[in-house]
Amino acid sequence: MSAQSDRQGDAARALLALYDESLPVVYGYFVRRCGDRGIAEDLTSETFLAAMQAARTRKDPPTIAMPWLIGVARHKLADHYRRRRDFVLVADPPEPAGADDDWDAELDRLVAESVLNRLSEPHRAVLVLRYMDDCTVGECAELLGRTVHATEALLVRAKRAFRKEYPEGGTS
Repeated sequence: MSAQSDRQGDAARALLALYDESLPVVYGYFVRRCGDRGIAEDLTSETFLAAMQAARTRKDPPTIAMPWLIGVARHKLADHYRRRRDFVLVADPPEPAGADDDWDAELDRLVAESVLNRLSEPHRAVLVLRYMDDCTVGECAELLGRTVHATEALLVRAKRAFRKEYPEGGTS
C-alpha cells in the first residue's frame, strides 16, 4: 500500500468517525437555510457523498473536520441555488434566550427576518451569505456564480432594499 493510499484511507476513516457528530449539524445547516426537510435531507446526503469522494480519491485528501464539512455543505447549497433560481432562504433560529437577551432584540430579529424574506432571491441570498454565514464578498461571488464586482454591486443594492423595507428605514 502506498503512502497516498494510506492518507486516503485515513481521511475516509476520519470522515466516518466525524459522521455521527456532524450529521445533525450539517442537516440543521440545510434545514435553517432552505426550510424544506426533504431538500435538506437530499443536500445532507450529497454533502456526505461529496466529502467521502474527496477523502477517497484526492491525491492529497483534505483535513477532515467540521469546518471543512460545512464548507462542502455551503458549496452544495450554492449548487442547489444555482439549479433553482426560485429559492427562499430562511434565517437561523434565535439562540436560546439568556440573561442578556431582551424582548426588544428578539422583536428586532423577527422584523429583520420578515424583511429579509420579502426581498428578491438574489438580494436575500447575498445578504444571508455575507452577514449570516460570514462569507467574504469573494466567497459570496463564487457561491452565487458572479464576479466579485457584480457581487459588490448586488450587495449594495441588497442593503439599500433591506433598509427601504425595514420599518422606519432601519437604524443604520
